[in-house]
Amino acid sequence: MATDNTLLLDAKDLGKRYERGGRPFWALRHASLEVAAGDFVTILGRSGSGKSTLLNILVGLLPPTEGGVTLCGRALAGLTDAESSELRNARVGYVPQTAGLIPTLTIEENVRLPWYLAGSRGPEPEGRAKQLLADVGLADLTLQYPNALSGGELRRAAVARALMCSPALIVADEPTSNLDPASARSVVEIFGKLTREGGAVLMVTHDAFSLESSTRIYDMAEGTLTGRVAP
Repeated sequence: MATDNTLLLDAKDLGKRYERGGRPFWALRHASLEVAAGDFVTILGRSGSGKSTLLNILVGLLPPTEGGVTLCGRALAGLTDAESSELRNARVGYVPQTAGLIPTLTIEENVRLPWYLAGSRGPEPEGRAKQLLADVGLADLTLQYPNALSGGELRRAAVARALMCSPALIVADEPTSNLDPASARSVVEIFGKLTREGGAVLMVTHDAFSLESSTRIYDMAEGTLTGRVAP
């Protein structure tokens, strides 16, 4: 069990209720988890099981109906939208289910964007954007625009962007989807390196090979999160 001073994410008894056909529908029920420095936490589940809803709540993009989240030492319930966005950009690398790149920026500019949103001045250290794109196998596509890339290439660019500000925590929603096996493994290896350097990863995936790197594994079904023993 993680200790308080190492916790990067602490979610307690989260629930999310919607109205559907005039009746309440719980997309998420009593979900609790902790992620500490050095953790590689993986969540497995079918489409529609509530995984994306959970991740959006954990990074402050969606308010829970019940429960609360403390992210990098700050309770999300007490933050304004601007404060939540600032925290997310400075401390969390988020890889959404869709790449979400800005079409009018080059791939390198998209990756560099979090650096400027964080209020940094001047060029990023040692051409970090270029290095990250090389790490995910996109060194030859830095000047291309998103519409020139395949779905898998866009996913890899989104991973590079999430790493731009050297986040304490990566939260990734299907980061290896649409990737060939070699590229998918390289992404998992990059995440594993982050955990070995004192960061943490929380990842939703369907790829069983990622379990080899996991320190903790959860299954999700019908909005319920259940832990299992990592291999």
